[in-house]
Amino acid sequence: MSDTKTNNLKFMDFCAGIGAGRLGLQNLGLSCVGFSEIDGYSEKTYREFFGHDEQNFGDLMKINPKDLPDFNVMIAGFPCQAFSVIGQRRGMNDHRGQIIFGLIDIMNGKNLPYFILENVKGLVNHDGGRTLKIILEELDKAGYKVYHRLLNSLDYGVPQMRERIYFVGIRKDLVNGNSFKWPQPVFPPDVHEYLIDDGEMEFNDKKRTYETFLKYLDNKYNKGLFKIEKLLNEDYLVLDTRQSDLRLYKNKVPTLRTGRHGILYVRNGKFRRLSGYESLLLQGFPKHLSEKPKGKIADVYLLSQAGNAMTVNVIEAIGKSLLNYINEHE
Repeated sequence: MSDTKTNNLKFMDFCAGIGAGRLGLQNLGLSCVGFSEIDGYSEKTYREFFGHDEQNFGDLMKINPKDLPDFNVMIAGFPCQAFSVIGQRRGMNDHRGQIIFGLIDIMNGKNLPYFILENVKGLVNHDGGRTLKIILEELDKAGYKVYHRLLNSLDYGVPQMRERIYFVGIRKDLVNGNSFKWPQPVFPPDVHEYLIDDGEMEFNDKKRTYETFLKYLDNKYNKGLFKIEKLLNEDYLVLDTRQSDLRLYKNKVPTLRTGRHGILYVRNGKFRRLSGYESLLLQGFPKHLSEKPKGKIADVYLLSQAGNAMTVNVIEAIGKSLLNYINEHE
């Protein structure tokens, strides 16, 4: 298969969120033929980024694969769910409610050549490792050679510590004995390039919020460990207040998480909250896209959506490795 044909590959975006996985593949020249997302707030942000050309096929558990357009690659950040039956296996019907099995149904229904899946780091040890074992077994039974690995977004071009497990699947008849090669790490960029929002995010002039932060610094975990003046003296110092104890970071940001906001940083001698715009940048969205939801999507939603998203840079790096594999072996 030539480079031109490879770059004409089509993909569908499942559990799409705000489309970070889509953007990673589009950056490589692949084209999106549709997506599946059930959260209306996420879809609104997705549409701000990508417009209204593609159809949202909705709940993937209700999709008939015959109703989908043809595509070559599936991208999906699927949720981690417990399996009701471990030990005694009685087939996939025991787990029919699981998203991964809905994805497998679509893979089989479309005779899909390739996929890239993402999940949280916790999947590795979920239920003593049994959940991961079942997922790998079922993907193997579905006809795929599967590679999986934990990767950290910090190693792929954004200053965010974000470990996730990634799966790359190649239909077995397309495998010729060579291994898929995971992308090599790159040096992380300067966090200064990401903490750049010019919005009114300072909070030390807002009395109630600032007093809450002072009480936090005075709790039993932090008492006597930090001086406000010293913290404010270090520009771009990142502070994570989401746990009981204050955690400090230099030139990197802790994992963005849905529903857990508490990342502050110092700029020009003031504490600032991480904004929705900045959280998008930290997930690899470029500035011109990250600016689109400003004034249209509330920060509380953008922060959660970014926390639930894939990292664009990581998907792009994995996608490039997959394209290299295709080019080398076809």
